[in-house]
Amino acid sequence: MITISQLKEFLPSNPNVEDWHEALSKVLPDYSIDTDVRIAAFLAQCAHESSGFKALKENLNYRATSLRATFPKYFTSDEMAEEYAHNQPKIANHVYANRMGNGDEASGDGFRYCGRGLIQLTGKDNYQAFADSLEMPITDVADYLATFEGAVQSAAWFWETNNLNALADAEDILGLTKRINGGKIGLEDRIKHFEHAKEILCGS
Repeated sequence: MITISQLKEFLPSNPNVEDWHEALSKVLPDYSIDTDVRIAAFLAQCAHESSGFKALKENLNYRATSLRATFPKYFTSDEMAEEYAHNQPKIANHVYANRMGNGDEASGDGFRYCGRGLIQLTGKDNYQAFADSLEMPITDVADYLATFEGAVQSAAWFWETNNLNALADAEDILGLTKRINGGKIGLEDRIKHFEHAKEILCGS
C-alpha cells in the first residue's frame, strides 16, 4: 500500500493527504487494488478526474460558447446556450435528462445525480447500483460521495465494476481512459500521472 510520504510526493499541493491516505488504505484492498501498478493506475486516473484529489463534484459552470462546443447535441443555438449559461442545475438537468436512469429535465435528476467522487459517478442508474453495493439508500449517496471515504469507494466500485484491474495490470492507460471517460480526453495528463505514481511506488 502507498505510504503517507509517497502520497504527499504524488499530491504535493493537496492539503488533505492524511485523510486521503486513510481512505485509500481502508478501501482499496477491498477492491483488489493492491499491487503497485494497480494503485499507480488508480491514483493516476483519479488525479486527472479530480484535479489532484481536490474536485469531488462535476463543474458545470459553462459559458455559452463552451456549452455550444462541449454539448453541441444539446445546445443547438447561441440563444439557447445563453439561456442556460452559468446555471449549473439547469445545465445538468438538460444535458443528463432521460438517460442513465434519469427522468426528464423537470425531474431535477440531472443535477441530483451529477458527477461526484474521484471518478465522477454520474446518473441515477450508477448512483442506485453503488447504493445497492453498500446497502445504502440512494438518497444518502450524494452526501457520502462528498466524504474522503465515499469519494474513494465510489471510484473503487466503478473500477471493480468495469474490470479495470486487468487494464491496469497491462499498463493500458489508453484502455483505462476510454473505459472511464468514453474517449481519449486528458490521455497525456493521465499518462504523466501514471508514470509519476509508478516511479514513486515502484522506483521505475
